[in-house]
Formats: sequence, C-alpha cells, structure tokens
Amino acid sequence: MSLYDDAVLVLKGYEGQDELRQSYLDHLAAHPDGMWKACHAGHVTASALVIDPERGRVLLTLHRKLRMWLQMGGHCEPGDATVAAAALREATEESGMAGLTLLPGGPVRLDRHPIPSPCHWHYDVQYAALAPSGAVEAISDESLDLRWFPYDEVAGVADDSVVRLLAAARARL
Repeated sequence: MSLYDDAVLVLKGYEGQDELRQSYLDHLAAHPDGMWKACHAGHVTASALVIDPERGRVLLTLHRKLRMWLQMGGHCEPGDATVAAAALREATEESGMAGLTLLPGGPVRLDRHPIPSPCHWHYDVQYAALAPSGAVEAISDESLDLRWFPYDEVAGVADDSVVRLLAAARARL
C-alpha cells in the first residue's frame, strides 16, 4: 500500500472534525502528489506531541524557521510506509528520543494551516507519542531549543493549535 493510500484510509477512519477531514480527502483526490512537499497547492504533513503522562508534561520544540513552540513534525518522506510512521519518525528525529510509541487509536487531531510561499497549506495529521520512562531529549538541527512544559503552561508559550492538540491527547489518555 502506498503512503497516499494509507493517508486516505487513515482519514476515512478518523472520527471527528468532519468538515476538515473532508477537505483533506478532497485535497488528496484533486492532488495525487498531495503527500509531498513538491505539491504547492498544499501537502499532508505528520506530527506528534511528545507526552510524559507520569509527570504531566509535554516536550515542545522551538522551531528554527518559525520561532514558535510546536509539537514535533514535518514532511512525509518516500521511506515512510504510513502517516503514523512519518509522525513517529519526525518525533524521534526532533526529540532525539528512542522508544517513543504512538498513543493507540490513530490521529488525535487534524490541523490545516497556511504556510509561506511557494506552498499554500499544510494538512497536518496529528498524533500523540508517549515518552518512555527516563527518556532524555536531544536537540536536532531543526530546533533552536527543546523544553518540557507542564500541561498548564502550554497555553502560555504555544499557539492555539498546540493547545487543542494537547487537550485532545489528554482526553485520549
């Protein structure tokens, strides 16, 4: 199965955010290359919020280009077998942590947001990843900083999309 086919199946099975979910499906139907960064009309991305539920905190990255505290994530790559695998790969690369596991149940949220030219939209499929006990983060080249934030501090440092993702992930926990 191709990554495109996996994305369509994941989106068809996703419950909630019906109008937004349909816009993702419509985009993919209109753009067979909609999984890739080269699709300038917009493309699917995969992200994961790294959570340490034992300590009630999340790991955020200070994104190098956007200079915002965000969850880990980014573009799908040809080697990604599934959207979930892409999210887990991105979370592992950007957090520096081995042993992350995605929260069961598929994506936690969808978030479509505009991005700078030449592209127009990221159709982000958002997961939550559980940090293994005792895991130590390591900053990547894509980040200016990595930091753990208690749940109640996230709204003070991150935008509404991260706050909504955290709320949905905590509800799933």
